Amino acid sequence: MSISNNLRNDDKLLLAAIDLIAEKGYNGVSTKEIAAAAGLSEKTLFRHFGSKQNLLETAFDRFHYTEEMKNLFDEKLVWDLHTDLLLISRTYHKIMNRNRKMIQIAIKEEGHLPGFRERTQEHPRQLIKFLTNYFKTMSEKGKLIRTNPELQALSFMMMNFGAFMNNLDDDKNFPTVSLETFITVSVQIFTRALTP
Repeated sequence: MSISNNLRNDDKLLLAAIDLIAEKGYNGVSTKEIAAAAGLSEKTLFRHFGSKQNLLETAFDRFHYTEEMKNLFDEKLVWDLHTDLLLISRTYHKIMNRNRKMIQIAIKEEGHLPGFRERTQEHPRQLIKFLTNYFKTMSEKGKLIRTNPELQALSFMMMNFGAFMNNLDDDKNFPTVSLETFITVSVQIFTRALTP
């Protein structure tokens, strides 16, 4: 693994930590190894983050999807159910696949680090909130059937999360259905079911 010299020291450390912890597990890697992989000293790691756990938690906060999805919901929606759900779904999968190593870490390590599970759940909770508000607004605009917006948000998110998890370790579990086909068809089904 080589970390670009153009990155700031904290980003070098965060990326090195993600790579090494995904490969070896949280307890299988030392702060010294993380610092060395980033081309920095262990002292620099402690000066920037204080501890390995804080380094990992910062990586989750920095590279997960809440901020990117908030921008999508604030700036990119066109208030057409089909168009918006396609954008939301494609963006979700793009971010989740980019963060694949972090998701693997979260699954492996959530029970071993105090408070880590709660921290990893914050991003999905925020996305459900964004989706719920979107469905409420679409209903108020007369563009969505009367339904439970939170339940629809949860269903939409779980459908996409399930598709992502199915391909987490190997994207050949369902080789006859591409991710894009899954997104397109599932959004069509959702749109048809929720359109007045």
